[in-house]
Amino acid sequence: MMLAEGNQSGGATFILSGFSEYPKLQGPLFLVFLTIYTVTVVGNLGMIMIIKINPKLHTPMYFFLSHLSFVDFCFSTIVTPKLLENLVVEDRTISFTACFMQLFLACIFAMTETFMLAVMAYDRFVAVCNPLLYTVIMSPKLCASLVAGPYTWGILFSLILTYFLLELSFCGSNTINNFFCEYSVIVSASCSEPYISQMLCFVLAIFDEVSSLGIILTSYIFIFVTVIRMPLSGGRQKAFSTCASHLTAITIFHGTVLLLYCLPNSKNSGLIVKVGSVFYSVVIPMLNPLIYSLRNKDVKETIRKLMNQPIKIC
Repeated sequence: MMLAEGNQSGGATFILSGFSEYPKLQGPLFLVFLTIYTVTVVGNLGMIMIIKINPKLHTPMYFFLSHLSFVDFCFSTIVTPKLLENLVVEDRTISFTACFMQLFLACIFAMTETFMLAVMAYDRFVAVCNPLLYTVIMSPKLCASLVAGPYTWGILFSLILTYFLLELSFCGSNTINNFFCEYSVIVSASCSEPYISQMLCFVLAIFDEVSSLGIILTSYIFIFVTVIRMPLSGGRQKAFSTCASHLTAITIFHGTVLLLYCLPNSKNSGLIVKVGSVFYSVVIPMLNPLIYSLRNKDVKETIRKLMNQPIKIC
């Protein structure tokens, strides 16, 4: 990380205040977040394993779902272990380099998830509106390109955001009113004028939301029109059921992001940012595999077979 000469940021440290204002809740919160993280790891890695071992799940939809599970696992692993550590230790400091590295990686996977959900909406559009050509349109080459796009944009977005943050000055020890190095709280800890960085984040967040939600809404408008034109109610129900899990995941994720980054600051912005950060970085990665597994017959069938399979002892 290259910093301008005279900038004191290189020697700066940050203090993650986390939930230190609730000393009596440190133990219970540790158990809650540990449980959530355990479910997140087991759920997402389990989803990837189930998709890999079941030939029936070797389809574009589950290919994208496996990448969504990978992104959720990585995102949670970047954030939650440090949260758990700060709930049981007195020293909540984090170095300048570690803080910005956490921010950089978290931004990559947050942006990747945003557009991975849009890619999955396009996949549902093709499956419902062009079922006979689905396997032709969603070729392995196209699927690989559609997955590479969100990762590429996530890296580019994170590089831009981190670069402009590094232009700010951070003097000495700075208290961050959050449990991880989230963008808005790092900006508020700066001892220089953050206007450019704040505007850049706002513009990029609006661009990401408009473009990703534009893809999602356009896809589902065509899906809705196609489903309404179906002659049989059974076909309609099947089409809607294939989209229900995805719509649930989209609503939870984008609702939280819009609340955090695309609404004006309020008097309770610090509390909103902290609660919102918990939700989209800790809770949502746990919810996604549960949403898709509980509503998916093929996934539940694979889990049932694995649980009923006898264990061979050599």
